[in-house]
Amino acid sequence: MSRAILAGCLVLVHGLAAGSLAQQSGVDLAKLAGWDIVIADDAIPSEIHAAEEFQSFLAQASGIQLPIVTTADRPDRHVLIGASPMLADAGLQVDVAAMGPEQLRIVVRDGLIAIVGGRPRGTLYGVYTFLEDYLGVRFLTADHTHVPRLAPSAVIAAVDRNYTPPLSFRWSYYGETNRSPMLAARLRVNTVRGDLKYGGTTGQSLISHTFGRQIPTSKYGQEHPEYFALRDGKRLSDVSDDWSQSEPCLTHPDVLRIVTDAVLAELEAHPDKENVAVSQNDNAQYCQCPQCQAIDDREGTPMGTLLEFVNAIADVVARQHPQVKVGTLSYWYSRTPPRTLKPRPNVQIQLCSIECCMLHPINDPACEQNVRFCQDMDAWGKLTSNIFIWNYNTNFTNYLLPCPNLRVIEPNIRYFVAHGAQGIFMQAAGNSTGAELSDLRNYVMANLLWDPTRSGQQLIDEFLDLHYGPAAPPIRQFINMYHDHCAARKIHRNCFGRGADYAIDDTIAQAALAAFSDALALAGSDVVKARVDKASICAYRAAIEPAWVLPASELGADQVQTLRPLVKRLFELCAQFEVPMFSEGTTIDQAQQRLREQLGIPAGESF
Repeated sequence: MSRAILAGCLVLVHGLAAGSLAQQSGVDLAKLAGWDIVIADDAIPSEIHAAEEFQSFLAQASGIQLPIVTTADRPDRHVLIGASPMLADAGLQVDVAAMGPEQLRIVVRDGLIAIVGGRPRGTLYGVYTFLEDYLGVRFLTADHTHVPRLAPSAVIAAVDRNYTPPLSFRWSYYGETNRSPMLAARLRVNTVRGDLKYGGTTGQSLISHTFGRQIPTSKYGQEHPEYFALRDGKRLSDVSDDWSQSEPCLTHPDVLRIVTDAVLAELEAHPDKENVAVSQNDNAQYCQCPQCQAIDDREGTPMGTLLEFVNAIADVVARQHPQVKVGTLSYWYSRTPPRTLKPRPNVQIQLCSIECCMLHPINDPACEQNVRFCQDMDAWGKLTSNIFIWNYNTNFTNYLLPCPNLRVIEPNIRYFVAHGAQGIFMQAAGNSTGAELSDLRNYVMANLLWDPTRSGQQLIDEFLDLHYGPAAPPIRQFINMYHDHCAARKIHRNCFGRGADYAIDDTIAQAALAAFSDALALAGSDVVKARVDKASICAYRAAIEPAWVLPASELGADQVQTLRPLVKRLFELCAQFEVPMFSEGTTIDQAQQRLREQLGIPAGESF
């Protein structure tokens, strides 16, 4: 992606003339004794927390504990955090009310540091940006922040910079972040709810499946089967699960009325919402009645009936809630854009890549699945600027297995941003912790969502070196070897598969076990050993793959004896790190029961 794509996101602000900026001497962060941190009397919780975070991490880096005050009796030696009258006193013209909710500005000049941003998150994100860029702080995991000791002299040259993140919706969907609003805030993931001091969340919700609750068969199916999809001459009105088995008939006027009423009721109940979803269920049973089929034939895609339906609701929403967008999934059968219909200006398209190969960059011209997605995204880009992305980043049928797609995270996010995406949901093991290399992946994803110009490889190396220290080299060697191994085999696979689908064989499993054994030997401290142990879950999962995929009758006695201690160790690690899920739909307890049956181990007997 050209940096021109992000023009305006990180720029020199002309509050200070370039000449006067060059004449400033900057600030030595190692010599801030006697300074203070100034916040306004009416600072909001996130700005107060921003000041506390600055105070804490500066103290850790320099040993200097600055007081936090609301008044100042001198003209200089201040760190100004958030909007306050002191900004004007310092000669800074900052219209905070005009700044976006995450826009930030950092000013450094002789005797002054100012960090200010739009409300509610701009100032807090500005502090985290300052800590990273000028103190070298790295927010690695919820319980590990790297804070390097400042050198005796740590001079920042005069600077005046402004940043607006290119994505207004950012979600690195790992349990490690979903369960820690603190970490989410520090990584600037703006979708995890928590205390107001963390800045709240974007008002935009993830667009997902809704028809199952907006027009459920349990409520309407018996009396009005005509409200539901016609397939093979039968209305899908008598089903056990709407989400996986049924869709509504989108050309029936009563269906439009019922769903419109549900949407308006939702907006009345949640007046702070910036968008509302009107979306297909998670199946391909779209209606094929003559009326629906005629629209789909005209438009060349089942998105025809869906978009015409969504547009009609969007027109009503525009009149009553003009600031709200109506979002719908462009997913599975509805991914292809229509020939003639265009989304209304207030319609948001959540474009999903579930069919794509996740082992190659989304814009790899040699990857057929991905080429087709890019064609669809280009076509949508000609119809609307309201495009959000739902991207898939883990093996949903096997959370714990190694997955060779670390190298595609950077090019994918860059591609989406370069082609107009306004928000990205990077779906991964969000209902679990301890998925394969989840801490590393979460760090890389979150940082790239915040700043897509960063290097994915640099982020990988940075995390490995800082989190695993002396144990990093064998882990890095295994990651590189496995990715090279898969790339050489030119495998194409989406986000569902067994080990063999991702080139996991006995060679890979043994290499993984050896790498993490070497890493443990190098770890040194118990803290680093625990980090290596958590990461090693993927090695044990790869090693026990035969017990998971082969019929019990095909496992020989010798193989069972080899596998038993590996299975035992895998579940010991899962217990130690409180890993709840083996896959998206299989709990650790369910996986243990299945493996007992596979290995012929009686209940109550240890693996």
